[in-house]
Amino acid sequence: MIALLPFPNFDPVLLHLGPISIRWYALAYITGLLIGWWGMRRLVRRPPPVASLTQVDDFLTWATLGVILGGRLGYIFFYQPGEYLSHPLAMLQVWNGGMSFHGGMIGVIVAIILFCRREKISVLRFADCLSVVSPIGLFLGRCANFVNGELWGRAAPEGLPWAMVFPRDVDALGNPRNIPRHPSQLYQALLEGVLLFVIVFLLSRIPRLRARPGFLTGAFLVGYGLARITGEFFREPDSFKGYLIGGATMGQLLSLPMVLVGLAFVSYALTRPPTPRAELAGTA
Repeated sequence: MIALLPFPNFDPVLLHLGPISIRWYALAYITGLLIGWWGMRRLVRRPPPVASLTQVDDFLTWATLGVILGGRLGYIFFYQPGEYLSHPLAMLQVWNGGMSFHGGMIGVIVAIILFCRREKISVLRFADCLSVVSPIGLFLGRCANFVNGELWGRAAPEGLPWAMVFPRDVDALGNPRNIPRHPSQLYQALLEGVLLFVIVFLLSRIPRLRARPGFLTGAFLVGYGLARITGEFFREPDSFKGYLIGGATMGQLLSLPMVLVGLAFVSYALTRPPTPRAELAGTA
């Protein structure tokens, strides 16, 4: 069987500046953080105001550290703890790849809690605003995975018009497998990025839901968890992990608690007294 759609073999390095290389993956992280920061500046000003613009500016540094440190540590401990504990210096070699969304999310959660307590602002309201813009970064991250030709999909059924052969898909001897696969990175970009953003953004436009602190955070957690679980059915699991309990992947097992926690947030938000209408209208 021959793939009907050729993989656009991108150079993972966008720009060479002497000894410095700027990669698409790094650009995706930077762009996602900057667009998220811009979106947060708009969202926190909606009544009732959540935080000042200066506080949003300050949080960008916290979010960056949370994403990078949490993402790296999450990958180390969720996916390859034995390998990295045997070679501790490899933990610092981030240029060789190895980031986990779930770890990055935990890092950002810690950053939100510490930052909001220090600044004496509502953790849930701040998290709600961040939940609206987070899918943008997820979309860019998955697009970067596709550009890098990594985290490809499972073998595609015969005749799938958009199946692709990924050049980096090789066997233990380095020989190309030439297996047409699902471009699952793009599936996940659409599910975790575009679809999730549309859903959470539309929910944020409904005043009675915005009046429930924690509702948008819960909706994001449930939405991402379901999107990730669905996308993993098309994605080839990491070779060093394979299929786990009941044929599930590590990504699915890590996403299931997200769904449960998200449902708890939604339930909590719907059972608590809403923000007074006067505050939502900006007249308080």
